[in-house]
Amino acid sequence: MNSLKFVGRLIVTLSIVIAAVFVGRGLWGHYMEEPWTRDARLRADVVGIAPDVSGLVSDVLVTDNQTVKKGDILFRVDRERFSIALAQSEAALDGSKAALDQTHRERERQERLGDAASLQQKEQARTAEEQAEAAFRQATANRDLAALNRERSQIKATVNGTVSNLSLRPGDYVSAGTAKIALIDTDSLRVEGYFEETKLPRIHPGDKVSIHLMGQSQSLQGHVESIATGIEDRERTAGTGLLANINPTFSWVRLAQRVPVRISIDNVPDDVRLIAGLTATVEVGKS
Repeated sequence: MNSLKFVGRLIVTLSIVIAAVFVGRGLWGHYMEEPWTRDARLRADVVGIAPDVSGLVSDVLVTDNQTVKKGDILFRVDRERFSIALAQSEAALDGSKAALDQTHRERERQERLGDAASLQQKEQARTAEEQAEAAFRQATANRDLAALNRERSQIKATVNGTVSNLSLRPGDYVSAGTAKIALIDTDSLRVEGYFEETKLPRIHPGDKVSIHLMGQSQSLQGHVESIATGIEDRERTAGTGLLANINPTFSWVRLAQRVPVRISIDNVPDDVRLIAGLTATVEVGKS
């Protein structure tokens, strides 16, 4: 009887040990080998919308967090000033055209005179015509530039996106080349996961990815688009500032560097709101 109890206890103990080994092996593989990470972010390109001309803002046609399409007018810089400049350049162009016509007629008249006109008079007529042609081309360029400035006094969205952190108001003075509106490029939304270098051999472009955004129960599906080919070297005293610089994760003794992996989102359910900067967990090879 005692031997049966001993055998029973031994079998139970061995079963527990074997189960613990399998569970431990599974946990080791999941946490240390399988390509997944909690260190991922939902990212999008932020486009700074800057006017190409300077002046006072006359109209702001969008509101904060508004969705816009590429080509939509966001705001206008005082168009009256540019309309006046265009009218002035058109008037100068008309005057230049009249002067060119006059020199053209004079040059033809000198040529018709033949030997009655001196060589010097003919050369002067040709020179005057060439100068008038140059002035006409300059006036044409000035007119085109004035028309372009007037057109660009309407500042348009360069991408599809969402207006963010809007503070621009009518009456503000804007300078050419200075960004005044931030536009979140919704076409560039993607997930960037930072994987330990030991897991990279199991990650390949095209692999299916399961994406879990923090605070949202529904998962998204995506695929690996690309893997970064360079990260910042922390051993150097001065980095380039252009490569990814990810904080190391302190696990075990030696630190594994983290490398950015770009993940495209394949489908977005209607009830899921994508906000650039959200934290995500990604698992490669799962769908």
